Amino acid sequence: MNLRAIGCNVESATVELREKLAFDPVKTQKALAELNARYAAEAVILGTCNRVELYLARPETMAPLHAPLMAEFLSEVHGLPAQEIAPHLYEHADAAAVRHLFRVASGLDSVVLGESQIAGQVKEAFEVAQKANATGAMLNTLFPAALRVSKRVRSETGISQGHVSVSSAAVDFVRQVFDTFTDKTVLVIGAGKMGRLTLNHLAELKPAAILVTNRNAARAEESARNCRGRVIPWEQLDDALVQADIVLSTTGAAEPIVSRTRFEEKVRRRRAGRTLLIFDMAVPRDFDPDIHDGDTVSLFNVDDLKRVADRRMAERRRHIPAAEAIVNTEVAKFVADWNRRANGPIIGQLTAEVDKLRETILGPLLAKMNGKLTDTEKASIEQAFRLFQNRLLHGPIAALQEASLEGHGGLREALRKLFGLK
Repeated sequence: MNLRAIGCNVESATVELREKLAFDPVKTQKALAELNARYAAEAVILGTCNRVELYLARPETMAPLHAPLMAEFLSEVHGLPAQEIAPHLYEHADAAAVRHLFRVASGLDSVVLGESQIAGQVKEAFEVAQKANATGAMLNTLFPAALRVSKRVRSETGISQGHVSVSSAAVDFVRQVFDTFTDKTVLVIGAGKMGRLTLNHLAELKPAAILVTNRNAARAEESARNCRGRVIPWEQLDDALVQADIVLSTTGAAEPIVSRTRFEEKVRRRRAGRTLLIFDMAVPRDFDPDIHDGDTVSLFNVDDLKRVADRRMAERRRHIPAAEAIVNTEVAKFVADWNRRANGPIIGQLTAEVDKLRETILGPLLAKMNGKLTDTEKASIEQAFRLFQNRLLHGPIAALQEASLEGHGGLREALRKLFGLK
């Protein structure tokens, strides 16, 4: 095996450097072609917001492609000084590179533990490389295996379950309350960043309508345009609260914009007992907490959502040992299978060469003793030579298989040289 995973991620490089090293489609195609032509390497380039990585495989007879050389290559591709890149690159070799990719695809090496999008990004990177004819036997085996491992980790552990951000935790609350969303109305009050992030998650539920209101009419128009919502004048906030099923509030008001008295007198009665979920993302809060009754009106603030997100992340962490165990098992299986497959031709050639050598020695010997030996004696001599051959080959073949289990391919090259094999 002559495999390397070389790159940088959020832990080894700043976002500024990762931005400079990012590959657009044109650079990706050019880099893949150069890696193939210049270095005779199979290649896949994986780029996400958190990482830039090169997966490189070469024949075992060739020298590995180490990080300093790839720093020079990335310098050429992106027009950056190599010394600016090299200190931030990590390198994983052979079985460690297999493990790294399996962990990346499974969400074990992500900023957000169990991140589900990364498997799709790994798949896309592989498909791009395949279409560019940049992959070969090693990477065409490795990347599908990584995707299978990812699927196994997600199906057999809870590492990807539940939302783990403040904004997405709101979806958990919503799904506990409503069975369907195509008849629901979402009201957005204000234009805070947290509210926009939360709305992005809720919009995936495809509600029937999104209403937007803001003291600043221009900002309301901009927010509504971004989420395909409808602007409601600020003066009609009470009417909008009557219509809404889900409320996101993120104003910068110094005091609550909806007091308990206002809600009781102008909103609650007109809702006729319909369920209302309010996510008050503002600090200070926009809604008087006494509006919450735990029955028809449920009010949650940022701290509530953060506690849910923290619990979800803690729950995911509980599944790390099981996920790592799956990865380790699959790495050992992949490395053993790959090396066993690579050993086959060597063992075949070695056996054939020793067969030839045995016949070269045994044939003239039996011809010289023709007429002096019985058929039984000839068979005994032939059997003795075969037994000697088998015992002679047992040591190298056993050592080769053992080295394969440990992920080492160097012994194959040694046997090639020792016995003059192709």
